[in-house]
Amino acid sequence: MAEVSPFPSQKQDPGPAANRTVSPGDMDHIKAAAPRVRDPRLDFYRGIAMFIILVAHIPGNRWTGWIPARFGFSDATEIFVFCSGMASAIAFGGSYAKQGWALGSARVVFRCWQVFWAHIGLFFFVAMTMAALDTYGAFDKTYINSLNLQHFFNNPAPNLVGLFTLTYVPNYFDILPMYLVVLALMPLMMGVERIGVWAVALTSGLIWLAANPYLIGLGPDGASLPAEPWSEREWFFNPFGWQLLFFTGFAFMKGWLPRPPVSVTLAILAAAFLILSAPFGSWKVYLWVKAASPDLAEAIRPVWKLTDEWREKSDFGLLRYAHFLSLAYLAWLIAGTGGKRLIASGHSLGARIWAKLLTIITKVGQQSLAVFVFSMALARLIGFTLDQTERGIAITALANLVGFALIIGCAYGAGWFKSHPWRAKR
Repeated sequence: MAEVSPFPSQKQDPGPAANRTVSPGDMDHIKAAAPRVRDPRLDFYRGIAMFIILVAHIPGNRWTGWIPARFGFSDATEIFVFCSGMASAIAFGGSYAKQGWALGSARVVFRCWQVFWAHIGLFFFVAMTMAALDTYGAFDKTYINSLNLQHFFNNPAPNLVGLFTLTYVPNYFDILPMYLVVLALMPLMMGVERIGVWAVALTSGLIWLAANPYLIGLGPDGASLPAEPWSEREWFFNPFGWQLLFFTGFAFMKGWLPRPPVSVTLAILAAAFLILSAPFGSWKVYLWVKAASPDLAEAIRPVWKLTDEWREKSDFGLLRYAHFLSLAYLAWLIAGTGGKRLIASGHSLGARIWAKLLTIITKVGQQSLAVFVFSMALARLIGFTLDQTERGIAITALANLVGFALIIGCAYGAGWFKSHPWRAKR
């Protein structure tokens, strides 16, 4: 994705030394001696999301029972989209500010081009892999059908056109198209921002409302995009809904929204919402409540039907938004100003281990697009491997840990290639 600059934070007291006169030569020395400390928060949480996304996409994975999606309304998709919005403010905000709207938008178009081809490449690699397994293997299941790709192979000509025009978006391949369309909305938002930040908020809100008209009593069917030509199925991730979260992250990093206050009251309210809403957003937690108190579960169950549209994932319902913002606020408090609580202090064995883990996780977060594409392909191969076993606890743990190691290797490999090591050092 993008290089990360510090999240907006309070200005530190420069101390008395800042009031002394410094010569240009001394200033050069100070700049060389005191490089900027990188804020680890954005990369850290993006990295965490990448590990969760891998776990979530391995077919039949025991570990998916313990990912965030099993305990509330929101999941790793929200982390990915929100952090992508923040990263985009860093990557493209400067281009708009320094180069103007036209060149800033040109850079966004170039990024959309990259994401589009990442999507196409991922589809063809996974489709080829599933076809190879079905063609050369003698397995109990049909891997092409497991991803509902039989329509593509049975009638490739129109589906190729649909694939390249994004009118054919199979379920497993729906996150990158959503991200691409949301990115394509950025020139609109940056143009509207000339009127005022309020105009950006209004535009984003109206686009979200078009995808979620139930909020004003206009029914459940809003603006969406077709996912396949032979049915009425729509994109699983509706970009008109999910752009709200993306531009929320963008607005925080751009400075359009002030950073939230550090408040014990807000922390308690956020934690209370996460805990009390769990039985309404998680079937696992609901079953726990039912086992402990059948009468309470009986009272909760009808609320699920009443809140269907409010917790809708495809169109990004408001309960998911509130749940994620509560979770993000607590994560922001835990990390501390500038991510200082994430950075290991001291020289104990625990501190050294955590420092190494932090380095690895943030590296994965820094290379999130490459890691995401790789992990989506890898997940299917890990699922195939597990199909050849009894999916015991130990073998499942091993498969997940090997997957983690491979996406870590992908992150370091992508970083190495991006560093252009073949160029002569000056």
